[in-house]
Amino acid sequence: MDRLLVSAAHRSSGKTTVTLGLCAAYAAQGLAVQPFKKGPDYIDPMWLAQAAGRPCLNLDPQLMDRASLRRCFSEGVRGAELAIVEGNMGLYDGLALDGSNSNAALAHEFGLPVLLVIDARGMSRGVAPLILGYQAFDRGLRIGGVILNRVGGSRHEAKLRAVIEHYTDLPVLGALGQDERLALLERHLGLMPCAEVDDAVARVQAIGRIVAAQVDLPRVRALAASAPVFEPLPPLPAPGPHGETLRIGIARDRAFGFYYADDLAAFDAAGAQLVPIDTLHDTCLPAIDGLFIGGGFPETCIDALHANAALRGALRQAIADGLPTYAECGGLMYLARSIAWQGRKAEMVGAIPGDAVMQARSVGRGYVQLQETAAHPWAAPAGRVLRGHEFHHSSLEGLAPGTRFAYAVQRGHGVDGEHDGVVVHNLLASYAHLRSSAGTEWVARFVDFVRRQRNARPQPTALQSLETAPCSA
Repeated sequence: MDRLLVSAAHRSSGKTTVTLGLCAAYAAQGLAVQPFKKGPDYIDPMWLAQAAGRPCLNLDPQLMDRASLRRCFSEGVRGAELAIVEGNMGLYDGLALDGSNSNAALAHEFGLPVLLVIDARGMSRGVAPLILGYQAFDRGLRIGGVILNRVGGSRHEAKLRAVIEHYTDLPVLGALGQDERLALLERHLGLMPCAEVDDAVARVQAIGRIVAAQVDLPRVRALAASAPVFEPLPPLPAPGPHGETLRIGIARDRAFGFYYADDLAAFDAAGAQLVPIDTLHDTCLPAIDGLFIGGGFPETCIDALHANAALRGALRQAIADGLPTYAECGGLMYLARSIAWQGRKAEMVGAIPGDAVMQARSVGRGYVQLQETAAHPWAAPAGRVLRGHEFHHSSLEGLAPGTRFAYAVQRGHGVDGEHDGVVVHNLLASYAHLRSSAGTEWVARFVDFVRRQRNARPQPTALQSLETAPCSA
């Protein structure tokens, strides 16, 4: 399995652009390219999946144990010819002092040669000690080549190449000049999801062509091919029968799209069919047994979400009637009474007795550790400790007295620094993002809860079904 890690000396060096361009360029050659992203991230994987034509998977040593990491990688590379892992932050950065959850540790785990991206702005001879230091810091790590990014012109590029050739033993495998076509659109909280960019396909193709013209693709592929032999884990056995397939609605539109690919696959393995719901345009709910609303940027669609009063009312009634529902971050905001942002306030679903207010700075950011309480609708027994992550600029204000919470926060912020996971009827809505493959097994637990709730409900007669049927799928 040809594979490599695209990393950098520090964040914002251009790793995403380079990785995106490599995926698009190799895919255009007809290669089956499997992208991965290190750490908790939704938006970069969306762009990488667009470029490669395969779902991007996240490898997170902070949340996942070694067995889970190897399973995720093994399942991802099945059927692929080339795996490209995009790092996060810098090559040696991570929470652990010993580097055990760094990009470098991931490279060691999977035998990934490293392609080092260097932001060359304002650099000349100083690029040499930077490279030499990165090589010396971990002699067991193989940094196999350099890509220079944001080069200031042909003279600047020639100077950098001469310095690197003279002082180091690393080859320069490409040099990207300053080019506005390489820039991905950003806004108040970082990159825009590709689902919100009308010309996303054209942008990705253009970046692929530019990278192909300025990077030595055959030599990068040769670097990936030099990786040691990797033996993927054998495929998991097919899941046994679960009985009748459940239908679980999932909000997928411009407002909501933060989903991990392996979590979505876990629904199928648990015997559930995901039914897409467009919160901006659908006016009623399809026939579903449960509902999942992930994260996103509902504040940017505040007017459209507010205008769709029919769906908001249908959701409010369904949750009041006991529809098993799970929501994360943006989904929590949408299910609140209102969202306030940039001087505007708009009514939302109203299933949660509180108001989401966007703040100028992040309220909760980073990894979280949560302990389940007795109020958790899926917890049996309570007390289980889960790890996840959060990134939200909104706070949930004006909660009704006596609000029940599914989690006690041990690390992170959640709703108020002590609690997260608002529980209303069979709804659990939290600021925390969970991953089923990170030991939470939340998908299987949620689907099991949905199945138990469905089996406990009286089943309508055929005539009642016709009279009360929601919109068709």
